[in-house]
Amino acid sequence: MIRIPKAIHDDLTEHARSGFPLEVCGILGGTGEDVSALFRMTNTDASNEHFTMEPREQFAVVKELRAQGITMLAIYHSHPESQARPSEEDIRMALTPGVSYVIVSLQDAANPVIRSFRISSGVVIPEEIVIGDES
Repeated sequence: MIRIPKAIHDDLTEHARSGFPLEVCGILGGTGEDVSALFRMTNTDASNEHFTMEPREQFAVVKELRAQGITMLAIYHSHPESQARPSEEDIRMALTPGVSYVIVSLQDAANPVIRSFRISSGVVIPEEIVIGDES
């Protein structure tokens, strides 16, 4: 399970919408199962079908995570025109162990769908997302 505060959930959705029709990407940080930070990243591929995070931005986010005393909990990206489920490329490129992979679907732009998965060695396991206010 991964818990995302409503404000971060809304920011995640806004990021996906603002990048449309291209995929957006980023990192969610926090502790345990609780997300406390969202880091928007540049999709250097500038594509509506895949993404690559900008390496210097990734390095800066890792430093910021350490500075805040939190860890990377998830890598997120959007699917502007398809469902919120990992593509074959998403599964193949899921190389960061121990993190969730969050996908925002804008297939129905009026009703975005956010889903989370654990992906390891090609095995995809859906993960519950709990959306709630910070406490």
